[in-house]
Amino acid sequence: MQQGNKFFDDVGKLMTNAMGVAQGAKTEMETAMKSFIDRWMADRDFVARDEFDAVRAMAQKAREENIALEARLAALEASLNT
Repeated sequence: MQQGNKFFDDVGKLMTNAMGVAQGAKTEMETAMKSFIDRWMADRDFVARDEFDAVRAMAQKAREENIALEARLAALEASLNT
């Protein structure tokens, strides 16, 4: 009966080692995939969300200033025509 226990102990150790190897392979694959995605995105010249939001806010401010200047110009032209 001792032989059976040794066999199952060895199988258990083998399975434990296999799970450790599988976990290491999973970690390595995740690292490689993240690196690949980071390189791929960098090559596509994507911008970060905070940079996009900053440019969007600048464009909105410029649009508002343009509307205010148009109104001011219209008022000046109206005063010149009277």
